[in-house]
Amino acid sequence: MTTPAGAPIIVTALLGKQDFAYVDGLRRAHFPPERNQLDAHLTMFHHLMPSLEAELRQRLNDETRGVPAPAARVAGLMSLGRGTAFRIESIELGRIRHRLANAFAMLLIPQDAAPWRPHITIQNKVQPSEAKALITTLAAEFQPRPLAITGLAAWAYLGGPWALISRHMFR
Repeated sequence: MTTPAGAPIIVTALLGKQDFAYVDGLRRAHFPPERNQLDAHLTMFHHLMPSLEAELRQRLNDETRGVPAPAARVAGLMSLGRGTAFRIESIELGRIRHRLANAFAMLLIPQDAAPWRPHITIQNKVQPSEAKALITTLAAEFQPRPLAITGLAAWAYLGGPWALISRHMFR
């Protein structure tokens, strides 16, 4: 697929099947259903210009083709104020993001130019008390654990839902 005219591009890290099923199940259980238009995801960039699509595809290919999947882990819980997320740690994924950010530095929106705080949102747009209750519940059983990263993907933002542009899988 090519990017629809004017649609910003989002870049995410793709999760392994088991990890995706786990975090997406939590998202479906705790995200307000009327606001949940997406599957669980790990966003690397929120808004790249559609004119960057060809270069972005090439750079994502270069970062993944023949390259081992980066080590990553679910390191903790993160309050979003009106939501809850898992905090993700990955030195290698951070390096990939840094290289991409440097390549597109002059074109990044402030949110993407800011330091990256990798996370997977499982709840958002709820009352702060509801978010705090979920963190408390999850914290009671939380154990840091590995997170499988299988690739990178580019998506067209369509005003709510996303449309897949391309997938780039690690070795």
